[in-house]
Amino acid sequence: MRDHICSTGCNHFSHLNDADLQGEFKEARQSLRAAIGGKPTAGIAGLAGVTERALPSKKAGEHVSHYYVPANNKTIHWGYFSKTMEPLLKLESGDYATIETITHHSNDDIERMVKGDAGAESIFQWDANSKAVDRRGAGPMDDPLGAGGGLGVHVCTGPIYVNGAEPGDVLEVRIVDTMQRPSGNPDYRGKTFGSNVASNWGFHYNNLITEPKGREVITIYEVDASGEQTWAKAVYNYRWTPQTDPFGVVHPIIDYPGVPVDKSSIKPNYDVLKGYEIPVRPHFGMIGVAPVEADMVSSIIPSYSGGNFDNWRMGKGATAFFPVVVPGAMFSVGDPHASQGDAELCGTAIECSLTGLFQFILHKKADLPGTKLYGLDYPLLETESELVVHGFSSPNYLKEFGVDGTSELFKKSSLDSAMTDAFNKTRRFFMDTRNLTEDEAISLISVSVDFGITQVVDGNWGVHAIIKKAVFPK
Repeated sequence: MRDHICSTGCNHFSHLNDADLQGEFKEARQSLRAAIGGKPTAGIAGLAGVTERALPSKKAGEHVSHYYVPANNKTIHWGYFSKTMEPLLKLESGDYATIETITHHSNDDIERMVKGDAGAESIFQWDANSKAVDRRGAGPMDDPLGAGGGLGVHVCTGPIYVNGAEPGDVLEVRIVDTMQRPSGNPDYRGKTFGSNVASNWGFHYNNLITEPKGREVITIYEVDASGEQTWAKAVYNYRWTPQTDPFGVVHPIIDYPGVPVDKSSIKPNYDVLKGYEIPVRPHFGMIGVAPVEADMVSSIIPSYSGGNFDNWRMGKGATAFFPVVVPGAMFSVGDPHASQGDAELCGTAIECSLTGLFQFILHKKADLPGTKLYGLDYPLLETESELVVHGFSSPNYLKEFGVDGTSELFKKSSLDSAMTDAFNKTRRFFMDTRNLTEDEAISLISVSVDFGITQVVDGNWGVHAIIKKAVFPK
């Protein structure tokens, strides 16, 4: 069989070492850029500040571009995937995009995570008269909590349309590099901040042992914006208190994204996690393509098309593969994290804005037989040494429960069903792409594959299987 199919480090596209491309991203590490020195793109993208620059090519007639996609109230959609949205931009297979992503928890500390950052300020603008991004979630626009109902919470940058992508194809997304988004507040120059929320949707919430029970606690972490310091430290924490949003709605719990926290209503505790250093491993918790089953679906629940599956390995050097089920694939990315443990137990990671450099490569359906992408109907992650298969309690919850049946999914999610799905997919992977018998596959899985809990907080619980490439025949 053909095992090779354009993974990380492949020479098929040669621009990963392009000096200008790397120089632009290096410069962005020093000061957040709103452009890459290219020309504004046409249509909605150009109006939103997206720029494009052609990259040199070794192939005559080949045109490869690098796009810069800033995060602002015109380039993001909040809390949902949609196959019917107007795409932010259209690119070709082989193109690159530097994409800014903003955490939906930025308003947990406005001074550190919003103030002075023009992009974040444009997204989180909300006063008694207006809200810059009204819809937050896939729910009804007249929901009492706010437009969209918070049925989906992530600030998603995109969607990006890949020309030529058709149902049955596979979209490869290489994460070439990542960088922390520096605070825009001059008081915190050179620093990045993130928020960890021990929330009402966390696995721990109904198992607290100290009073007061039913509390939600926000911990603010500091990260080095340059990326040179590889650990984060806690700055302070506070308990959520009922917050009244600018439209006058009271939120006794964290039930709607982006509610600004009134500093005068909380009691910060700076004496937390003294001396603890949390390893920083930046990654994107929500990354994927639009599903076909509905026009608009929540960003919270992961599924076969990717989305919010919260695997901390989805960082620099990783490659993700997604089954294409709608024309153009309609790729979006968000939920950026500075760090997270497997399971994301309390409900969130260190939610921290990031910028990523991505390359997009389209694999046509006719080319998939005999490769590791054959039969792919789930998000597959690849690192230098591993392949990671993702299983869920419901492999396709939209098909099983319908877009309005997510409450049943939340009730029925379990690690048993997620483990079964991860095993089934891993067995099929070995049988279909490595030509093993079922007995061979089962033995190999049991003696060499590590299964882990991806997350237990996104409604559709996840178990991943880590396949070490070293076990494959040389």
